Amino acid sequence: QVQLVESGGGWVQAGGSLRLSCAASGGTFSRYAMGWFRQTPGKEREFVAAISSWSGVMTSYADSVKGRFTISRDSALNMVYLQMNSLRSEDTAVYYCAARYFSMASRTDDYNYWGQGTQVTVSS
Repeated sequence: QVQLVESGGGWVQAGGSLRLSCAASGGTFSRYAMGWFRQTPGKEREFVAAISSWSGVMTSYADSVKGRFTISRDSALNMVYLQMNSLRSEDTAVYYCAARYFSMASRTDDYNYWGQGTQVTVSS
């Protein structure tokens, strides 16, 4: 059983940056592909970014964040990060960290483990 805890959310002005962190425990972290998703009230949870298992050589991004967000992982520390630059008001959401065994994916149904989420608010 994998436990995930997000941190790093907060309030930022448009154009600013935030770095989200996700701490994993309870499993062999390097074997899990990791993803970031986000959700706003009344909308479905949407894919933001994913990174492959082991060394994380492969990444994938939603078109809406490509070129602005960067996902990374540190398997020695059991951490995954989401660096968010050039933030926009439409990036305001609760951001969730997720894990699935081995292969990368972009659908919420493909992920087995979820954190509780961290709020990101971008003010214009």
